[in-house]
Amino acid sequence: MLVTTVGMRTEWGKLMETINEGGEDETPLQVKLNGVATIIGKIGLTFAILTFVVLIIRFLVEKAQNGEFANWSTADALKLLDFFAIAVTIIVVAVPEGLPLAVTLSLAFAMKKLMNDKALVRHLSACETMGSASCICTDKTGTLTTNRMVVTKTWICAKAMQITGNESADELKTCTPEGVQNILSQAIFQNTSAEVVKDKDGKNTILGTPTESALLEFGCLLGADFDAYAQRKMYKILKVEPFNSVRKKMSVLVGLPDGGVRAFCKGASEIILKMCNKIIDCNGEVVDLPEEHANNVFRIINDFASEALRTLCLAFKDINEMHGEANIPDSGYTLIALVGIKDPVRPGVKEAVQICKAAGITIRMVTGDNIHTAEAIAKEFGILTEGGVAIEGPTFRDLSSEEMMDTIPRIQVMARSLPLDKYNLVSNLKSMFGDVVAVTGDGTNDAPALREADIGLAMGIAGTEVAKENADVIILDDNFTTILNVVKWGRSVYINIQKFVQFQLTVNVVALVINFFSACITGSAPLTAVQLLWVNLIMDTLGALALATEPPNDGLLERPPVARGANFITKPMWRNIIGQSIYQLIILAILNFDGERLLGISGSDATEVLNTLIFNTFVFCQVFNEINSRDIEKINVFRGMFDSWIFLSIIFATVAFQVVIVEFLGTFASTVPLNWQFWVLSVLIGAVSIPIAAILKCIPVERDNSKQHHDGYEALPSGPQQA
Repeated sequence: MLVTTVGMRTEWGKLMETINEGGEDETPLQVKLNGVATIIGKIGLTFAILTFVVLIIRFLVEKAQNGEFANWSTADALKLLDFFAIAVTIIVVAVPEGLPLAVTLSLAFAMKKLMNDKALVRHLSACETMGSASCICTDKTGTLTTNRMVVTKTWICAKAMQITGNESADELKTCTPEGVQNILSQAIFQNTSAEVVKDKDGKNTILGTPTESALLEFGCLLGADFDAYAQRKMYKILKVEPFNSVRKKMSVLVGLPDGGVRAFCKGASEIILKMCNKIIDCNGEVVDLPEEHANNVFRIINDFASEALRTLCLAFKDINEMHGEANIPDSGYTLIALVGIKDPVRPGVKEAVQICKAAGITIRMVTGDNIHTAEAIAKEFGILTEGGVAIEGPTFRDLSSEEMMDTIPRIQVMARSLPLDKYNLVSNLKSMFGDVVAVTGDGTNDAPALREADIGLAMGIAGTEVAKENADVIILDDNFTTILNVVKWGRSVYINIQKFVQFQLTVNVVALVINFFSACITGSAPLTAVQLLWVNLIMDTLGALALATEPPNDGLLERPPVARGANFITKPMWRNIIGQSIYQLIILAILNFDGERLLGISGSDATEVLNTLIFNTFVFCQVFNEINSRDIEKINVFRGMFDSWIFLSIIFATVAFQVVIVEFLGTFASTVPLNWQFWVLSVLIGAVSIPIAAILKCIPVERDNSKQHHDGYEALPSGPQQA
């Protein structure tokens, strides 16, 4: 052996360098929430300063009018301090400190539920990012299929035959000469890296890779004995060339009992076929393989591949004389058989693919299979559709930037791909088209693509440790349908946070506006600092807990994904916020400026009773608006509410604490006890917000947060295209 490179210049070093490039990017939701929080904070600060300035000016003007400008007392200082406390409280109410809590609660709740659905979330933010995924680049083997290969078709002695069990195997033995069966068994059992072992019950167990196991299982089905052919005393292994992805073949040199030497070779059909100049004909005789006959075999290989079969050719060559070191020849072989191996489709995957496509998610299959096999499998799953492109890895690598802009959006299948091809595809989808990309992978070589993707999905069973370490979510059952659950919960997280922000903004708008205008007109704020802090507790902590733990529904998969650059606060949300705010402001303004006359409130404590009623009405408006916020667009907000014990408990707790504050904590909260008529009035005014929400949702507005697809297949020629 000769050392040519060390460290970061080796292939492993380059891989690790790719994995370690760059830092952690912010998720699409984090970017949007940072913007929302900044804007809300600035608006709150502006209102707080304006309210404080207006209160100070009014106070100074009143002192000047009363001729007391030169006389200052402790009471004046306390009044100024009270103005400052109100301004600070407005900032506290406006700043969305409950937003991180809502996000974390929603993500943690989704993470816990996904664990029950066989998905281990390694990074909390991955739940939300998956909800925005517009594209999934998926492996085939083990994800879409079961990763349990079986031989389902053979071509031997110029005859093709389906292998469905013992009966078809017996039929194959009947019509195949004994000598051909013997050489086929040798080719299977002696040129392999797998082995057959017997358990305590005498049953055969095959240990090896899925492809090797499929061949050995086929050999055993033919009635051959692995131990008989694997006896190293009779058949001495002289030299082995293991399979690798460059040569795409495996070869072995065997010493026979009679002293002769025989080479066996198996691998990718088109490669092995080029190494053969002879073939076993229909009579079991070895005959020459002319070019036209070879072309006919090549057509049979393509026929097998078009049936979604992975094809392998088995060949042998007898070597009469050995000179010097034993070398495995590269030509002059005799073709024994062609076998078609199929990896059965996982149940439910085809339906899951269709649901993903209906949800606006493009599925792209990236595989090492040949183009014909990949196309057939992709059509079977419904991944390759009219106008879609199936491309080979080498062709993809040779595309120019302009060609990539035109081709990448239409790619649905990439065959004969290398790990670097998957990495480049993911990178270009993100940088060129702004897609939110999810990637599935199981091998160490998939690690760069898993890390580059917005969300990496590693396989829990077949996945290597390096792949798992660089993934955001580990699919514990290696099943594509589990990915669908991650998408559903991801969308639930996003929309739950939208519900919370809608609820919070309504409270913000009403609290800020009513206090500001009341300060401007009357010189005092109807909602005190303590009352605003209690409302803030309802809005931030309890509201976050109630709305962030709402479970997903199937309707979430009927809408397109959220685009990376879409507005977080959508038009339907603005409609609901503005509508509810106008209603609450009108009610509170009427109570604030003319409540005493309308309700006949009189006596020395009339102002305190009115302010308590305003506070109580305001809180009940938020309680019922919290119920409205359970669904942004649908009228029936009660669906599933009585199954959510968390939501019901929070509503009940909020009402109970409100009763305690109003009736028993008067000194602390600046309230006075209310009679039953005012309690009923507060509840009724709050309850009216539910029919108002239903009316608002009947106003049509365009949903502006959906992913605008660039997969304009309607402009393309019909039928899948092969690049």
